Amino acid sequence: MGDIVLPTPPAVSGWRHIYSGKVRDLYEPIEPHPRGDVVLVVASDRISAYDWVLPTTIPGKGEILTALSLWWFDQIRDIVPNHTVESSVPAEVAGRGMICQRLDMFPVECVARGYLTGSGLVEYRDNGQVCGVPLPDGLVDGSRLRTPIFTPATKAAVGDHDENVSFEAVADSIGPVDAAALREITLHAYTRAHEIAASKGIILADTKFEFGRNAAGDIVIGDEVLTPDSSRFWPADTWEPGRAQPSYDKQFVRDWLTSSESGWDKSGDVPPPELPDEIVEKTRQRYLEAYDRLAKS
Repeated sequence: MGDIVLPTPPAVSGWRHIYSGKVRDLYEPIEPHPRGDVVLVVASDRISAYDWVLPTTIPGKGEILTALSLWWFDQIRDIVPNHTVESSVPAEVAGRGMICQRLDMFPVECVARGYLTGSGLVEYRDNGQVCGVPLPDGLVDGSRLRTPIFTPATKAAVGDHDENVSFEAVADSIGPVDAAALREITLHAYTRAHEIAASKGIILADTKFEFGRNAAGDIVIGDEVLTPDSSRFWPADTWEPGRAQPSYDKQFVRDWLTSSESGWDKSGDVPPPELPDEIVEKTRQRYLEAYDRLAKS
């Protein structure tokens, strides 16, 4: 894997850049903020695939992710509080920024799966379980599970792979009480979101949450929630177990990168090439469709 080179984040008046992830840029106030210890979280138009941040952006993606996260935060507010304290942000990042509580984040990706696919499918085919959770024989790509399962992963640095781990490993890392709380919240929030998505003709196959503690010691959900970057959304009317499902995410990007047309070897150290305009537009339309069907219908 080569070094990940992120573009220079935008300057934001009154805020100092402190960190960039694959998609988001983080800032802290230069002067004390009236809402206390806060950070400015800005969703860029960057897109990643196969642990690379691609050189091509998806126009409008940051605004879509921010709007969808804010909408979902409201849908699960009674289950878990979120880190957002203000959506009124500096003009330089209007529509793509959120002012949020600073959290002490748990070092775990909290994944809920209601359907078998992706890395879960690979693990199931190897040993009949996912993250230590045994599953019945005979499941295929896209099979719905009898009940949603909690399949956590370690948080990886930019450019590295997240690694699926067992619940017991999480309990060893953060303590059994917090591990049990994160599992319960994750599955409750997934179940609520799955019901909402289903009412709009969309299957929420799986999703990833990130949690932290605020200054008061409460567990709070942070980062983004239930967007095509952190979730698999499938059209319900085309769901067919036994094959890969059409999805509202960056599958167009993944498919092109692994095609002969791109000429790129995902197992090598050479960065991915620029995306063709057609792939950029198809990906943008899928993100827009996900937002429109979920939050505007």
